[in-house]
Amino acid sequence: MTVYHLKTPISEEEIRKLKVNDVLYITGTIVTARDQAHRRALEYFKEGKRLPVNLEGLAVFHCGPVVKKEDEKWVAVAAGPTTSTRMDIFEDEFIKNFKVRVVIGKGGMGKRTTDAMAKYGAVYGAFTGGAAILAAKAIKNVKGVEWLDLGTPEALWIFEVEDFGPLAVAIDSHGNNLFTDVAKSVEENRKRIYQKLGLQP
Repeated sequence: MTVYHLKTPISEEEIRKLKVNDVLYITGTIVTARDQAHRRALEYFKEGKRLPVNLEGLAVFHCGPVVKKEDEKWVAVAAGPTTSTRMDIFEDEFIKNFKVRVVIGKGGMGKRTTDAMAKYGAVYGAFTGGAAILAAKAIKNVKGVEWLDLGTPEALWIFEVEDFGPLAVAIDSHGNNLFTDVAKSVEENRKRIYQKLGLQP
């Protein structure tokens, strides 16, 4: 396990150094995006329209933050991760088209996303669910918000962060996925236990 501190924009070369089980902290710009923002962004791409923020080299955070306004300025109160499987149907195209280098969330993602990360150079950083206040403490500034018409949780929130993490690299850019590895191990153990007990699975 190696600990990395990376600053955005992050290059493909930097990302290729990371392996599963490494720990990552990010400083710089991260942008929140849930399913509605993913859908709209990909629609924009198909229509040849530019996104309101350039995502190349950045981290996209599966998060619907709790925010408030203080003296006309947005402040992040809590920023816990959203379950990433909701974005699995979009993420491969999102990585391909927008060249994001880190996807942050909880619960992992599937083969399509894993393959795209290996092909284009990205990783999945798992952030602990229930640690929304810890995440908010790393957010030093709300740089802006786009697509607020989608609703506060679904908008693109642009955060300036300092040592955002710890993120466990659970999918790397070499085709390794801790979530699928664990699932395979559980299934193998289940079969072995059933056989030992003389039961049919």
